[in-house]
Amino acid sequence: MSFDQIAALVVLAGVIGALVHGKLRADVVALTGAAVLLVLGVVRPVEVQGAFASPAVIALAGLFVIAYAIELSGLLAWLIRKAQGLTRVMGSQAIWLVIGACGSVGGFLNNTPVVVLAAPVVRDMATSLNLSPKRFLMPLSYVVVLGGLLTLIGTSTNLLVNDMARNAGQPVFGLFDITGVGLVIAVTGGLYLYFIGARQLDRPARFDEVRMKRRQLAEARIRARGHRRTPPLGWLGRVFGARPGAASADMAGDAALGDVALFEDGANQPLRPGRAFTALGVFLAVIAASALGIAPIAAAAFAGAVLLILCRVITADEAYAGLRPEILLLIAGMVVVGMAIEVTGLAAAAASGLIDVIRPLGPLGALIIFYGVTLFATELLSNATVAVLITPVAVALAESLGVDPRPFLVAVMMAASAAFATPFGYQTNVLVFNMAGYSYLDFVRVGIPLNLVTWAAAMVAIPVFFPF
Repeated sequence: MSFDQIAALVVLAGVIGALVHGKLRADVVALTGAAVLLVLGVVRPVEVQGAFASPAVIALAGLFVIAYAIELSGLLAWLIRKAQGLTRVMGSQAIWLVIGACGSVGGFLNNTPVVVLAAPVVRDMATSLNLSPKRFLMPLSYVVVLGGLLTLIGTSTNLLVNDMARNAGQPVFGLFDITGVGLVIAVTGGLYLYFIGARQLDRPARFDEVRMKRRQLAEARIRARGHRRTPPLGWLGRVFGARPGAASADMAGDAALGDVALFEDGANQPLRPGRAFTALGVFLAVIAASALGIAPIAAAAFAGAVLLILCRVITADEAYAGLRPEILLLIAGMVVVGMAIEVTGLAAAAASGLIDVIRPLGPLGALIIFYGVTLFATELLSNATVAVLITPVAVALAESLGVDPRPFLVAVMMAASAAFATPFGYQTNVLVFNMAGYSYLDFVRVGIPLNLVTWAAAMVAIPVFFPF
């Protein structure tokens, strides 16, 4: 192995270890890893610049502003009140109904804004029933991700795999060609979360209890001093504030950002129908433009945010207040770490060696191993990176076995989006990670079984809907 490859592996292991330890803020850990890779020359400044200006970061920034405009219009508070009224009739089943509806919407809309808008509603519904939001916010993220498997436009990964397959001379997929496989996987995963996964989140590990006590102690000290930070930024401040309970030098400040009581004003905004209609219209236009291929989600979201400012639905100062740099920097830092695995040749070497290992297993055995390798890679790299690296391997492997490549291409679509074992495998995981104050190992103990359950479901469904 070269020096760059060793350095990339060591930094990756260090970042994951620091996140598991939980002593530092997640964005600081990610940026530290990116800085080390840059200083060692593993990645170039132009690549780091590209990560910080990546479409994901631009899209999230625009969506944060749009979502904040919807909140300031009072529409979010109105939805919360309606949802809380539903809980009085149906109890906790109403929360699962909302989660299921969000999963269905995730098959047609970008997953991130769905979770951005639904997460505070789900949280307040749980709170109104004296239930822990931790039991529902992680399942919300997972179910919306599973919903993205239902159609070709459900995730950008599906579209990327489809385009790369077309470039390789393969027939393209229709909008609903993968719906059968996606539905089997989504239903199986949803049943696991409902009956097993959510219950695991009610049983925190010992170190989680210690962290919670630290958080409560910090919050008690803040209240005793009569401390109040800057005026509340609404639920986006709660969602994207620093992770509560982190035992860092600014732990008290982090706890303040995680204290729901400091941000209640944002949930009580009066409804302003004109602003609400405009903000919601812009949001739907952004999603439609992206879903129909009129413009990339990053361009559409950026344009939507600027349009809201020009229409005076939100002021420039309010737009800046809606941005949460800690979450944007966290994603950018992790993109750099993933990029290092790619540019050093580690990902390509692993992909090229895969063909010789699994070819003797036959089509079904190769599909099982191939899905697992893709799934593991997705936990370390971005979905797009995995799609770019693995799709050519899928076509080459199928051709070497003399079978139809489509089952392997569908496996890439499913596995590249099934990132459940870490809070950074998917953007929506990051959102709920900060909002609910999960630990890294919360995702491990719920996400790994979910990976295994959906893996098994995929191995049953793919050969049925896409015979070799």
